[in-house]
Parts: sequence; C-alpha cells; structure tokens
Amino acid sequence: MPLTFAEDTASALPLHVVEAGALEGWAGAQGGTVQTWVKATGFSGGIGEVLLVPDANGAPFLAVAGYGTAAQRARGRFALAAVAEKLPDGVYRLDGDLSAVALEEEALGWLLAGYGFDRYRAQKVSGARLVAPEGVDARRVEIIAAGEALTRDLINTPASDMGPQELEDVARGLATEFGAAFDVIEGDDLLSRNFPMIHAVGRASPRAPRLIDMAWGESGPTLTLVGKGVCFDTGGLDIKPAASMGLMKKDMGGAATVLGLARMIMALGLPLRLRVLIPAVENSVAGNAFRPQDILTSRLGVTVEINNTDAEGRLVLADALTYGAEAEPDLMLSMATLTGAARVAVGPDISPFYVDDDAVAAAIHAAGVKVADPCWRMPFHAPYERMIEPGIADLDNAPSGGFAGSITAALFLRRFAGDVSRYTHFDIYGWQPAPAPARPKGGVGMGARAVLDALPEIMGL
Repeated sequence: MPLTFAEDTASALPLHVVEAGALEGWAGAQGGTVQTWVKATGFSGGIGEVLLVPDANGAPFLAVAGYGTAAQRARGRFALAAVAEKLPDGVYRLDGDLSAVALEEEALGWLLAGYGFDRYRAQKVSGARLVAPEGVDARRVEIIAAGEALTRDLINTPASDMGPQELEDVARGLATEFGAAFDVIEGDDLLSRNFPMIHAVGRASPRAPRLIDMAWGESGPTLTLVGKGVCFDTGGLDIKPAASMGLMKKDMGGAATVLGLARMIMALGLPLRLRVLIPAVENSVAGNAFRPQDILTSRLGVTVEINNTDAEGRLVLADALTYGAEAEPDLMLSMATLTGAARVAVGPDISPFYVDDDAVAAAIHAAGVKVADPCWRMPFHAPYERMIEPGIADLDNAPSGGFAGSITAALFLRRFAGDVSRYTHFDIYGWQPAPAPARPKGGVGMGARAVLDALPEIMGL
C-alpha cells in the first residue's frame, strides 16, 4: 500500500469525524435516517469506533469516525489511524471541524496506518485511502511518511540482511536519489584515517566496519547528523544473555532514524547544508575482539578505558562526533539506541534528548508536542562528569554502579563534540513494543519529526 493520499476524489465516501460529546447534536442535524441508525447501532463516538450508514439500497453513503473526548485523545496519538485500520477498503474524504495541527497529525497517522513490513511475508494493512484534507500540505506529509517508512524498514530488517554493507547501500542510494556527495572509509583504512574506536568495535566481525559520510546542499546553515549504526550487538566479549540480544537488530536504530530524517530534509529541499555520518559496525565475538580493561585512544586523542564491551555505541559515535565537529557545524545532532537507562527513565514512547542550549531544547520540545512526536529534555549534569573519569585513562566507557546511565553516556559523547555549542544527543528506543494506531509492533522512528519541525526555528530557515 503506497503511503500517499488518494487522487480519486470523485468516488470518495464522506467520513464525518465526531467527538463523543457532540454525537447527539451531529446525528440530529443529519436527519431522521442517520439519527435512527446511530441509535440502533449503539455507536457512541469513542476513539476507533467506525459506523457506515447505508442508503436505501444498502450501500454506504457516509461513514462516521469516533473521535472520543479530548481527555481520551491526550492518552494516545493518531486517533483517526485507529479508524483507518477498521474501515473497508476504499477512498474517504474527511468531514469534521479539526484544527490545522490536528488535521496534519491525523493525515500523517492515516498514511502510516498503511505501513506494513512485507519483505519476508505479506502483511495485512489498511486499504482505506484518504483524500488529502483541505489545508494540509499533502506533499510534506507524504515525504514525512516516506522517511518514517524508511526508518521502520531499516530497523525491522534482520542483521542477516542489514549489516554495515547493506546500511551503506541504503545511504548510497539516498545520495544518488538526491544528488548528495558520498564517501565511505572501510576496514583497516579506518586506522590509517584515524578512526581507531570505530575500527576496534567492528574488527571482530567478518563484515568490515566503516564510516559512512554523506553531504548535501550548497548553501545555508550547516547541520550534521550522526547516527549509531551498530547493525547487531552481541555485547562483544561481555556477551549479552539471550533475552537481551533478541532485539539487537535494532541497535542501528539511530542510523535508521538519521537516514529517515535526512530523506525528509532532502526531499523537502530545506535551505541548509546537511551532513550525515554513520559509523556502521557489528559488535561481534572473536579472538581479535576488543577486551574489557583495554584502553583505546580515540580520534580526539582522548584515552578510553573499556570496562564493558557492551557499551560500544558511545565508542563508535565518539570518533564520528569528533570528525563532525572538525567542520564546526552550526548544529550537530546524534541519535542512538544507546542505553537501557533511558527506557527505564521515560519508557518506549518518549525520546529523551540532551542539549546545553535552552532555545534548542525549547524548540524541540514544542515541536514534539505539535507533531505528536514526544521528546523530553534530560540534563547534561556536570557533577556526574567524575563518574566517567576512571583515573587510569581519560574516560570510562561504562561507569560502575548503574546510576544515571543515560546521563553519563551523554556526558561521554559531549566530550567529543568539540566546540559545537548546540550539540544535541537523542537516546532513543526505536521500537514499538505493542501495536498502536499508526504504529505496528516493530521498528519506529523517534524524534525525527520533532527535529524536522524545529529546524526552521533553530537554524533560522
């Protein structure tokens, strides 16, 4: 099912969006037949409720979508997507008094209700197509849906088919599609080009580690996106138990989200200069794997004591961030499925992020509320810096004790962001643990839509 709006408006069935509290008045205004049918079916206008009203020949001449109450909608997202998943296949045209912001959210949710990961098996998805609602920027919504679908596809693909090379192939395809410059530093060239920690994390895998580098745009402020591309994480020599390893195909969720966001930016033609850096590795177990108590020297020259080989994401990101900071971008943003501590703190729905700049933080938070992509600012708490300073080396990649795990990881990364004052880090989950409207169980983008909406304010576009 294409994640696009329907163009066949002539056959579109009117779909009336009705709040629960307004149902009686709406039904009365429609006339006796509709009013009688609403009462006879017990339709109450709750979120996800659908009612087809037949004409004299038994064919539906209008449909009704329950929109619940404001309090009910506040407990979820994409209320109309729940309706789209229940309607019969066909084309529908919205009829309801929704605000412009709500209309764009619901239009996007409707498109995403048509997403299914069908690479290995056909999936049942909604066949209810929507005519682009009046006042909605249809092209923009379709581009956002396509970027989100790319992120989901990448995360959902198992590591057998999504290793460092395959991730490079996807990024290269985007570069070709949008006319971006593209470069890859691979294998032992990482050592000669001074990316020692990316090499150390990926060297135990037969699938060569690499740094993917894409650049797009001729003018405007500079934005660098850095995405963690650990295509599978065994934990290394500090190997994960089976229960913890089961979802590690999603450990490249940061790279997947960055690529989805980059696609949105390029397709929309935002007036900025974009750079995407993805350290793509597989953290494997072998005789040449890096070891606990090893001390690695980073691209920055900072030494790092390895106290857990399962805290590898911050190592590959560190070299990439150092490289990105060398160009002094106006904004540098990293995304990574980095810590379990972040999930304990805010759960799977919210994207925690770190930034020192209050204006950037406010813009991202407000955008997240606006576009139904919730984000929550976390603190770069300076007193915890001592927790990542082991003494034998400059930094510790896995402080003992377990306290403030997401914060200490963010502080670790900030050490490598150089003089980029507006460095922003997202510690995302990248996975929908249970089906929800517009979000089937599986890979999901987090934070990208909020960032996209905030960029004009942050970067003065």
